[in-house]
Amino acid sequence: MNSNPNIRWHNATVTRDDRQIQGGHKSVILWFTGFSGSGKSTLAHAVEKDLYDLGCRTYVFDGDNVRHGLCADLGFSKEDRKENIRRIGEMSKLFIEAGVIALTAFISPFQADRERVRKLVAEGDFIEIYCCCPLEVCEQRDVKGLYQKARQGKIAEFTGISSPYEAPEDPELAIDTANQPLEACVENIMQYLAARQILPAK
Repeated sequence: MNSNPNIRWHNATVTRDDRQIQGGHKSVILWFTGFSGSGKSTLAHAVEKDLYDLGCRTYVFDGDNVRHGLCADLGFSKEDRKENIRRIGEMSKLFIEAGVIALTAFISPFQADRERVRKLVAEGDFIEIYCCCPLEVCEQRDVKGLYQKARQGKIAEFTGISSPYEAPEDPELAIDTANQPLEACVENIMQYLAARQILPAK
């Protein structure tokens, strides 16, 4: 929160509730986390397609895409990663105020950073989805060759190799992206959202 006395929060005439009613569904943050190669982006985009087909307003914040613009000035030090997640959290908060389901696909390796985003929004608005995939499987999937470069010392502060990953302690969903087919992973998430009455009423 900005403490500058010359800056004041302006309350919108059209509220989040108004936008959710117009859209026909609730707005939440679906926060996909896991190692590089765990299937976060693939799963987030597949879930978005199913949501879109139901008429939901959605947007995927993809880790690589965001670093081309909003976070282009950041590196991969612990402090820069913290700032990267802070910005995405604030942006996601704005999107759910706009009545949109915000899907984020970031490694977000540190528990404290993810909890900071959770605390930005009301209880129930942040749905942490842990893409469970062993490091060795992620390395086998690595089409970019990033893990190999990290093991060769060519990439510093690489999660799982030279920087830690703190797995979620109590995520809303833990998805076995190593062994389950994509369709089953998507269905697990869609069933959860339906049970939470986030999806449009049929």
